[in-house]
Amino acid sequence: MPTVKPSTVLGRQLGDELRRFREEAGVSMAEAAEALDCTKGKISRLENGHVPVRAPDLAALMHAYRVHDPETRDRLSAIALRANRRRREGWWHQYGSVLGDSYRDQIELEAICDSVRTYEVQLIPGLFQTAEYGRAVTVASRAWQTAEEIDQFVQVRLARQQRLTGDEPMELWAVLAEGVLRQHVGGPSVMHAQLEQLAAMAERPNITVQVLPFSRGAHSGMFGPYLLLSFPQVTSLDLVLTETPTGNIWMEREAEVAYYRGLFDDARTTALPPTESLALIRRIAKEYRA
Repeated sequence: MPTVKPSTVLGRQLGDELRRFREEAGVSMAEAAEALDCTKGKISRLENGHVPVRAPDLAALMHAYRVHDPETRDRLSAIALRANRRRREGWWHQYGSVLGDSYRDQIELEAICDSVRTYEVQLIPGLFQTAEYGRAVTVASRAWQTAEEIDQFVQVRLARQQRLTGDEPMELWAVLAEGVLRQHVGGPSVMHAQLEQLAAMAERPNITVQVLPFSRGAHSGMFGPYLLLSFPQVTSLDLVLTETPTGNIWMEREAEVAYYRGLFDDARTTALPPTESLALIRRIAKEYRA
């Protein structure tokens, strides 16, 4: 599977628009490169959203592609401005020393997506984690050595959760294998507090939590966690993130994304309904308190 390092979805949206206008104008990639006095490789990277589109380059390309409609030009310029601003101004940049490229990309994309669907087999998703649970996970990962690095990474986990509670919260639908609730992380008191928080968040109108119990037996989601990120009115830009011990893999090809949509549909239909899931979460939380 190809590794994709998305700069921003806005950048990819702009790239898709530029490709469409280039093709409609009958302009070859070589001709577009000549208009910018650059290589065809740069045009390819612009159209794939891998590099920012500077204002002079955008103006030159719109001229070459005969994009003269003021409203269209303003819309493309606004997308470029927002995409480039996202690269520079996100809150996560202050934690650059403890964030890898893939995790930084994930946070950046969460900031602009409107929904996330996730399946998890062993850990409470980061968007639900308490500080104590997140700290226990961070220490166990052995990826960060100093107390300062661990503190900063936990702060990042907590800051991400603002996307669930702000003025325009994104929707989050999580299907959790039962093992997520029973994997001891940080001790009984940490697990009790974590499951209580999970139950409280599951009652928010923008959050759905389902538990896939052990009793369901073998199922299609047994082979690892993943996230599906969706974006406003641009279904073709949906992305999948799969997690591995040595790094995360982004997938954007429609066939790959469709496959994971199917996996998630299987998981949510196999799992307990949300009300039964919430009851199970609370019952297991009480076990940790005993």
